Amino acid sequence: MNVKAVTPADGGWWEMETPAGKAKLRIRPNAEFGTLDHDFNAPDANWTVPARVVPNGSGSEFMITFFQPPSFTKEFFEEQVALVDKELAQSKKIMEST
Repeated sequence: MNVKAVTPADGGWWEMETPAGKAKLRIRPNAEFGTLDHDFNAPDANWTVPARVVPNGSGSEFMITFFQPPSFTKEFFEEQVALVDKELAQSKKIMEST
């Protein structure tokens, strides 16, 4: 699991405990444009993760783009992306079963 604990913080931020330590996350949704961008701040890196929700027939597609922060090794970055992939697959399974 990529996030172990989450608590609300000031300014729309969430404080998180992750396998790599403490971090902060802010999600910036815009329903009109289908955006769900994320700002992530950790002691070793800060970055924005663009995310889009696009209509597709009677459902939608969720697309997320990761850019490797300069402070992340290739191996660590790939591990983090794999964790997110696993969490998104679990979320999809739950949503499609209801």
